[in-house]
Amino acid sequence: MAEGVRRIVAPNPGIMTGPGTNTYLIGTDRLAVIDPGPDDPAHLAAVLEAGRDRIGWILVTHSHIDHSPLAAGLHRSTGAPVIGFGPPPRLVGTGGLDAHDGTFSPDRRLTDGDRLDLGDCALEAVYTPGHTSNHLCFELAGTGLLFSGDHVMSGSTVVIAPPDGDMAVYMESLEKVRGRDPRRIGPGHGAMIEDPVAVLDSYLRHRIEREIQVLAALPPGGGPGERIETLVGAIYVDVPAALHPVARYSVWAHLRKLAAEGLAASPDPDDIEAPWTASPPARPRPGAGDGGGGGE
Repeated sequence: MAEGVRRIVAPNPGIMTGPGTNTYLIGTDRLAVIDPGPDDPAHLAAVLEAGRDRIGWILVTHSHIDHSPLAAGLHRSTGAPVIGFGPPPRLVGTGGLDAHDGTFSPDRRLTDGDRLDLGDCALEAVYTPGHTSNHLCFELAGTGLLFSGDHVMSGSTVVIAPPDGDMAVYMESLEKVRGRDPRRIGPGHGAMIEDPVAVLDSYLRHRIEREIQVLAALPPGGGPGERIETLVGAIYVDVPAALHPVARYSVWAHLRKLAAEGLAASPDPDDIEAPWTASPPARPRPGAGDGGGGGE
């Protein structure tokens, strides 16, 4: 895929994983593995065969069950340390959509800007919360090649599933990566992204457009409100119905962001089944802004 970069796709294709989880081997002498993937014996054998006895580090972008579980078996087989931001948060799952690997506990923790020297190259950690609170991307230093985990994917947008997923934080992380001006992105799922700036701009536009749609679909305050399932049906008219159950989570994440901004309300924002209404912005006090001067 690039000099010193090899990809092995895990045999876990599906609606949330696309062709499967991408496991990357980085380096030419000693190797770092990024996202070992699901706990699958065949995938473990493939990674070990590709790495031989050269695997020196096991890096995990985040602790979802399609990215981190194989880290334990790979550690047992190689002795290489497991490295990541930290263990998964102690949160109730959302129907398995954002299921965390409860066994994930890195031997070494990295945070934003930390650098891992591999000998013939180096990886820099970029903290990108939003999809999960413990999400890291890794940039191959000096190349502009960013390994994005589930922060950015090829061919689709990313689902943000509360309570661990946070839409406002995710959009801030998108802006952060956009500001790094990456040259290529190796996503956690799908093919190499050769036009990352355009893709990141598209992601940001998409999220803003969805937020506008969500806000427009909300009934006014004072009424019984609308459930997320109904909002999804009204908003995702161009998306196959089979994907609507997944879309509920991103709509929920948008609503929670809007609630924090005072633009939406629910009797229980932590319950995906709760109804929602719009909350109009507070009106200015009578006479406010009417003082002297000739302001526009």
